[in-house]
Order: sequence, then C-alpha cells, then structure tokens
Amino acid sequence: MSLSQQAALRFITCGSVDDGKSTLIGRLLVDSRSVLQDQLANVSKSGEADLAQFTDGLSAEREQGITIDVAYRYFSTAQRKFIIGDAPGHEQYTRNMVTAASSADAAVVLVDATKLDWQSAGLALLPQTRRHSLLAQLLRVPSIVFAVNKLDAVADPALAFAHIAAALQAFAEQAGMPVHAIVPVSALKGHNVVDSQPGWAGYEGPSLLQVLEALPNTPAEADAPFAFPVQWVEKFSDSAETQQGRRVYWGRVAAGTARIGQPIAVLPSGQQAVIAQVLDHVRQPHDVAAGQSAGIVLDHEVDISRGDWLLAPQGYEPSRTLRATVAWLDDQPLVPGRVYWALHGHRWVKAKVQRIVHRLDVHTLERQDATELPANAIGEIELALQENLATRPYTQSRALGSLVLVDTASHRTAGALLAL
Repeated sequence: MSLSQQAALRFITCGSVDDGKSTLIGRLLVDSRSVLQDQLANVSKSGEADLAQFTDGLSAEREQGITIDVAYRYFSTAQRKFIIGDAPGHEQYTRNMVTAASSADAAVVLVDATKLDWQSAGLALLPQTRRHSLLAQLLRVPSIVFAVNKLDAVADPALAFAHIAAALQAFAEQAGMPVHAIVPVSALKGHNVVDSQPGWAGYEGPSLLQVLEALPNTPAEADAPFAFPVQWVEKFSDSAETQQGRRVYWGRVAAGTARIGQPIAVLPSGQQAVIAQVLDHVRQPHDVAAGQSAGIVLDHEVDISRGDWLLAPQGYEPSRTLRATVAWLDDQPLVPGRVYWALHGHRWVKAKVQRIVHRLDVHTLERQDATELPANAIGEIELALQENLATRPYTQSRALGSLVLVDTASHRTAGALLAL
C-alpha cells in the first residue's frame, strides 16, 4: 500500500508531568525533517531548539512550561502518515487526555527515568503514569507503547532501563494490559527516537518511530449491525445527486455498512423505513462503511432530527438502564442521586446516578467500596436513563459504547463513560 493510500496513525503521548512529552514530539518533528527552517529558528534559544515549543501553543503553556490543552501535529515519513496528540500530564487536565485517547490508534506513555528509584529492582511507578496507562487501556487504545525517557541523565542507562522496563511489564501484567513495546529514548538528545542506536541502554530493538510505523490502525466496526447517529438533516434536497426530493440525513456510520435496501428503525420513535440511497462525503452514490461519513436518503418521509439513531432492526436492544466504567473528570465528586446530561452520539438524555459499584485504586488495581468518586477517579457506576439508548459494551464498540456526562448547571464535561 502506498503512503497516499495508507490511513494515518493517530497516536497520543501521555504520562506524568514533565516526563518530556512535548519535547519528544518536537524531536520526532525535527529529526523526521517535518519542520521548516524558519519554524526551527522561531523556537531556538542560544542556538539550541526548545523542542517543546512546537506543541505548547497556548500563551499560558509557554509561560508556565506545561501542557494544558491537547495539541495536534501532523507529519509523515516515507512509510507512514501520523497525527500526534500531545496530552497534558497534570491531573487537573485529565479530561483533555481522555478526549485525545478516545480516538487514538496508539498511546505512547512516557516514563521519566530521573523521577524513579531506578537503582532499585522493585521501584514504584508514578501514579499519573499508572493512571494514564489505565485510561488508555479502558478507552480501548489498540496499541500501548512505553517510552522510558531521560536515560541520558542517569549514571547507568542500561541498569535503569532494565529495572524500569521490568516494573512496567509487571504493572501491565497485573492490569491485564497488552504492551506492544518498551523503548528507551532520550527526547532531548534524540537517542533512539527516530534512528535506532543498537546497544544504547542495553537495548537492541527498533527506534520509537520504527515501532510507530509498524502499528496497525483501529479496525472499523464493519461487521456489527448497522448503526448511524444523525448529525445534520439536509431538508428536502432536490439536488441531482439524490433525485429523490427527500431529506438527506448526514453523519458518520458508527457500525456496519450503509447500503441501499438496508432496513432501519429510528431511535427513539421506533418508525421503520428502508435506505433508498447512500451518498459518501463528496456526495457520490455508493455504499459507506463504518468510520466514514455518509448521507442517507430513506424510501419515504420519516420524522427524524439531529440526535436520532438509524439502527438495524433487531440489531440492538435499547434500554433505560446502563452500567459503565467512568473516568470522573469534574472537580465536584460524583455521588448517587445526582442527575446529569448523557451524550450518546449526538443524542442527549437525562441520566441519574443510581449507585457507585466500586472505585479502582490506581496504585494496587484493587476494587474498593466507595460512596463517591473524586476528580480523576476511575470506577464503575449504574445509571437510570430518562429515555432508551442503544449501547453496546465498549469492548465491542467504541462508537456505541462511549458516552459523556455533562453537568446540567455548569455544562462542564463531568465524566467519560464506557458501557459494560
């Protein structure tokens, strides 16, 4: 497959504060020759490039030397195109990391060797390293890669990498987390980031970029029953493309394939129809598979608006109860009895927290009884919904198994839900 035909790999960098995430992305951009000379000059200080400046775009980020929002950068090599999301490491910005991870094909979790007791074989990982790794796993990021950074700043890089890699492997096994690779790097010096350096830090494998070039994209959910969230209604189209004089329902196919003759049921009304025509994102008529945008024309007029779902009949069992894993992002704790807005696709429904099943201890990975979930906690809850939703377990479907909880008063994003 040529570079122009291969889908871009979307990956995020995450981990604890000041582990070198922004610097690593800057190194990838510079050493892969993806920045212009004038861009390089703009971020140079005393003849040396401040690599983190390539992603720290907000003035507050540059002033404080931290990442706040997710910064996206694009680059390509001879083998692959990439879209990078630089996720913040601070706990208070965990919601931004969750947003970036929800659509990522891979996560590069950075680990700062200088912050750990690298001389000890039983060293403890930082809590935010564990939290971000668990969130990436919960959000079903297909490929997780650990990059052990700043090994150039320790006295014995080989010993440090051996101990840290063993701790990461033990943590991953305990959490049931498949790890694609553990790579030693120096984002500042460039060791093993783009070009491999056999033998450095006792490592003989590929560089981080070579690992990323070989990672797969997230497969589309083409084999699942058809599901389509309506995002926009083009009313009474009389364009030459449709030749129907009927409304066109636009959105992104969540599961299955939109094709002529596909019977559908509308959620929530329950009305039924048959797909009469399908348009792709440039209004060309042909089938559209999961993950792609489509315009759908039905065989007769049906009352459908933004937020409705078009579903394969008998393909889903809509329900007014939901059990889900939650990554709690609000400063106000989650407590039973509270009511929030739940967003599923483009559909909003009221959701009441019935009970907290348990809270996950990110240090021990034990499930603990809890009466509330504070900010950045991970737990399991039960919700009562005001109206039916057609969800699937998140392990089976990212599109149908993911929801967002929004505070009804402040309209702040309060939590990320993963249906069980």
